[in-house]
Amino acid sequence: MTTFAWALIGPGRIARRFAGAVSGMPGAGLRAVLGRDATRAADFAANCTNIDGSHPVAAGSCDELLADPRIDGVYIATPHAQHGEWVRRCLDAGKPVLCEKPLVPNLAQGQALVDLARERQVFLMEAVWTRFLPIYAVVARWLRDQAIGELRGMQSSFCFPAPFEPAGRLFNPALAGGALLDIGIYNLSVTRWVLQTALGACPEPLAIHATGVLAPTGVDQRVTATLHFPGGLDSQFICGLDGSAENALTICGEHGVIRLPTRFWQATEALLQRSGEPEQRIQEPFRVNGLEYEIEEAQRCIHAGLIESPCMAHAETLATLGWMDEIRRQVGVRYPFE
Repeated sequence: MTTFAWALIGPGRIARRFAGAVSGMPGAGLRAVLGRDATRAADFAANCTNIDGSHPVAAGSCDELLADPRIDGVYIATPHAQHGEWVRRCLDAGKPVLCEKPLVPNLAQGQALVDLARERQVFLMEAVWTRFLPIYAVVARWLRDQAIGELRGMQSSFCFPAPFEPAGRLFNPALAGGALLDIGIYNLSVTRWVLQTALGACPEPLAIHATGVLAPTGVDQRVTATLHFPGGLDSQFICGLDGSAENALTICGEHGVIRLPTRFWQATEALLQRSGEPEQRIQEPFRVNGLEYEIEEAQRCIHAGLIESPCMAHAETLATLGWMDEIRRQVGVRYPFE
């Protein structure tokens, strides 16, 4: 029997992965799908099968979806610039929200939504799935046990070549396009996570230095940045839509390194290399497709009556948005709605 019913707004590529994760989770199901194209939403719903054999319905309107008392939570996967509108409508209706990253394009919008969630006492979480993956629990144990000694810094990359489509979500400024918001958020979120895990809290950076290359539409197609923290700790990263990279995360320590060698944001493998010792290699495959862990966390928090996840707190979302605001300022990106 389905005990937690989800609605989905924005039936695109990542939403299909969300639906696939829910369909493989006992006790969860997708009840409704809402999209700007009714035919596309209906096709999406028809091709989703819950673990109990049922199918979601295509909602006729947002009001219809939000009025359904059987819906326990709403997952939002529209383009970034539209997140705020949908999140606000859900919170005003008392519906808990799991919203794709970034929650919104800037800190001011994020603070307004967090304030609304707290005022309404309704759950809100940014869907940064990386933090909930099983391999990160292994890395957390290594960091807390100081397996590589004191932390010295980290480096990460997330780049892929994307065709330039001015009207598409990656390059359209009206949709809050650009490499930083779409993929660089992972480099920044994992920076915060590593510092929190190793030090107990993420300190504020002493300085942020960023450079970038702009696409013809004015959004960032590549960003390179260094965040300088107290104690000589640095986090360096590159994210881009115009080329390839190793797409790894390397955490440097006093006595060794920890590496997530490929696609760190959806990693299933981690390497521990201590000076003078054989390399340790740990693998933690997904149960379904990786999104099930953040979904489980959201369901746990909602069932418990929480308004935020202790693992992906509102403060984390706001801090990362603040960093991205500063990086975009330095790179020279400003959206038309700001």
